[in-house]
Amino acid sequence: MSHPDYRLNLGTPRGVSSVVGPHGVGASPGEKKSKNKSIRGKKKSIFENYMSKEDVSEGLKRGTLIQGVLRINPKKFHEAFIPSPDGDRDIFIDGVIARNRALNGDLVVVKLLPEEQWKVIKPESGDKETEGAYESDPPEELCGSHVLQPSPKGCNDSPDVIIEAQFDDSDAENGHGSTQNVLVDGIKKLSVCVHEKGKEDVGATVTKDESTSVAQDIRALPEKLLQRSAKVVYIVEKKHSRAAMGFLKLLADKNSELFRKYALFSPSDHRVPRIYVPLKDCPQDFVTRPKDYASTLFICRIVDWKEDSSFALGQLAKSLGQAGEIEPETEGILTEYGVDFSDFSSEVLDCLPQGLPWTIPPEEFSKRRDLRKDCVFTIDPSTARDLDDALSCKPVADGIFEVGVHIADVSYFVSEGSELDRVAAERATSVYLVQKVVPMLPRLLCEELCSLNPMTDKLTFSVIWMLTPEGKILSEWFGRTIIHSCTKLSYDHAQSMIESPTRTVPETELPPIAPEHTSDEVHQAVLNLHRIAQELRKQRFLDGALRLDQLKLAFTLDHETGLPQGCHIYEYRDSNKLVEEFMLLANMAVAHKIHRAFPERALLRRHPPPQTRMLTDLEEFCDQMGVPMDVSSASTINKSLTKLFGDDKYSLARKEVLTNMCSRPMQMALYFCSGVLQDEAQFRHYALNVPLYTHFTSPIRRFADVMVHRLLAATLGYRELPDVTPSVLQKRADHCNDRRMASKRVQELSTSLFFAVMVKESGPLESEAMVLGVLSQAFDVLVLRYGVQKRIYCNALPLRSHHFQKVGKKPELTLVWEPEDTAQEPAQQVITIFSLVEVVLRAEDAALKYSAILKQPGTEGLLGSQDEACDKDNKQD
Repeated sequence: MSHPDYRLNLGTPRGVSSVVGPHGVGASPGEKKSKNKSIRGKKKSIFENYMSKEDVSEGLKRGTLIQGVLRINPKKFHEAFIPSPDGDRDIFIDGVIARNRALNGDLVVVKLLPEEQWKVIKPESGDKETEGAYESDPPEELCGSHVLQPSPKGCNDSPDVIIEAQFDDSDAENGHGSTQNVLVDGIKKLSVCVHEKGKEDVGATVTKDESTSVAQDIRALPEKLLQRSAKVVYIVEKKHSRAAMGFLKLLADKNSELFRKYALFSPSDHRVPRIYVPLKDCPQDFVTRPKDYASTLFICRIVDWKEDSSFALGQLAKSLGQAGEIEPETEGILTEYGVDFSDFSSEVLDCLPQGLPWTIPPEEFSKRRDLRKDCVFTIDPSTARDLDDALSCKPVADGIFEVGVHIADVSYFVSEGSELDRVAAERATSVYLVQKVVPMLPRLLCEELCSLNPMTDKLTFSVIWMLTPEGKILSEWFGRTIIHSCTKLSYDHAQSMIESPTRTVPETELPPIAPEHTSDEVHQAVLNLHRIAQELRKQRFLDGALRLDQLKLAFTLDHETGLPQGCHIYEYRDSNKLVEEFMLLANMAVAHKIHRAFPERALLRRHPPPQTRMLTDLEEFCDQMGVPMDVSSASTINKSLTKLFGDDKYSLARKEVLTNMCSRPMQMALYFCSGVLQDEAQFRHYALNVPLYTHFTSPIRRFADVMVHRLLAATLGYRELPDVTPSVLQKRADHCNDRRMASKRVQELSTSLFFAVMVKESGPLESEAMVLGVLSQAFDVLVLRYGVQKRIYCNALPLRSHHFQKVGKKPELTLVWEPEDTAQEPAQQVITIFSLVEVVLRAEDAALKYSAILKQPGTEGLLGSQDEACDKDNKQD
């Protein structure tokens, strides 16, 4: 996770005299002696004081201030954004000063700057990096609800950043962190000027006359060329953990007063400022032997950040271990994102059933529908231990099927108001890493008592329908039940049954099945479910649903070392789709049930439409590339993606790239309380294209589902309605949203960590890749074998020359390769959007860093076989 300690001169934000480093504005004490003297006197403020709560409240009412969640670009830390309330282009926050000590994820209030200070976007720019810095969370209903389980002893590598059209904002074009905003002639004085060495000058001096004419020029520009810009005036909620992992360094000036008191903490995440930490927190020999700790990761927590200080003040919390090693890096990721991975306290464990082995109390049988004789089974990844859901399907009269979705009755074990309830609500979600799970509930619950393990009686909450073979619902029933699962199928088992509709699957290829049921009975139930699921799925897409399947990476790990041995793209098959369809059906049914009963207090899940400006830009871009896309609705996007492409390798690769691009304007799906939104049109789920949706089917790993179970229980008269107001329920929904987003980001970082280790251990790795962005000095690729995005720099290739041009509106980069034999003619290669190329991924010296290098055309067999590193045929879940 470490980064080289580079420094960029980003210029000076208006009115501040200071040097800018990659972690904050201002020189370190050793670099500006004048700063040391001012420590004793009144320092000049670097940041503005925050507005008062009263003024903020009034400004929000009047519409002069805007509230939103701050997103800081992970690779260009000086760029930040908040969403525009009208769904238009994000509001831009330029630089650390304008951010005013807010960190990524904080809920902030901003004030718009005068129009002449807004960001200018060049039309048809080759690098439209004007939206911002999402750590993307397209909803699982859009990308697939399957949670990849930890790899045995195999994860969504979404882009770090969502920006406009084709561009992954992974690095600056020349590899040195500079912004490629080339602005309209005549207003460059307000722009980020890119110098020959990749340096930037944000605050170039502008004379009074020049600034007047520049302001007039900006006001004369069309609105679409301007991006509203703002500054942070208040932090409503510090949602960032204020914890960071990174490295300790000595201050530069050994003679300074600060040198004797503080060390400098340099976070791995450049969005976090550099931090002064007291030397008393540091290892005893750090001052005398700093190089001994050069590659040691530490955790630091920010405790203060004054208006007059470029750097924050912090406390060193813990030494993690060596950078680049899996466990220290993993602990750092979990801590940074505020994941509680501590052991459950004795107070929590005291809430669990004490007399083990636990059995269902006799009185429960009289309160529940007894389904223990039914053919009920689970279908999960082969490594799964927390089995939330089971299915049943039996034919009744006239070709009708009774289909059941049976969900672990977690709320039975988690008493409302208990310490277990409080901790589970605080954790809000299980966190799935490549090598392990950080559970929401103690393992006794999530792996034993609640988990729907086979051949034991289990408490469940069920939705049971009468369905036609076409998936038409004739009736539905909700209620508490008891099941006895007859077998634990993996997705592979179910898939083999689906692929062998007439052949009996040998029992040796199946898991144990309870003697009351036969393998043929289970096989037939799977086939019936599959056929109905196909009909349900077909109807959903006819009704306008959208699905954007992105490449997900899964790993096989060494049993002894825990290091990745290989990886493969996770294959989403019919068995996955079968389970998904019935989970969606149950979630939608429960959403309608609880909303009808409690229209003001239903916990639902909405998916807002995509950002309109980004979507329009995407449509224009695709049109320019000769790939017409209709983005007017979820349905038309889905039709465009499915109709455009054939099944050949090139078409499938192009579909992956376009799917990736289409995911970028998508917004997050959110839990919410129905009583806080006045307009029911806002309840809709864009990707599913349904009016109401919720989460009911995974209460072992999501606390939102536990709350929904309690609401459903109240709906059915099993209990009183939970005594919470809509505003309190909304706060709980917000917390679930925050923890869900953190969990997803941690999962992505875990995947990135393991892949970087694999490149180091098993690389170099070869793959085909498709170009998804072309710049003047570099181009971005989607590496198809591994699902990762990388930027390839021309200056890292053995080129004689390279030339960038626009052919019509298509960016094109012509590479002239240096021939290996001087007698040969140099080979030319044209790089444009959707070019299919060969790349090599190589580890760099810095921990967890790897680069992508383009293979010269005609250089086959540059590396040995990659089959050991990436077993494509591995169908492991």
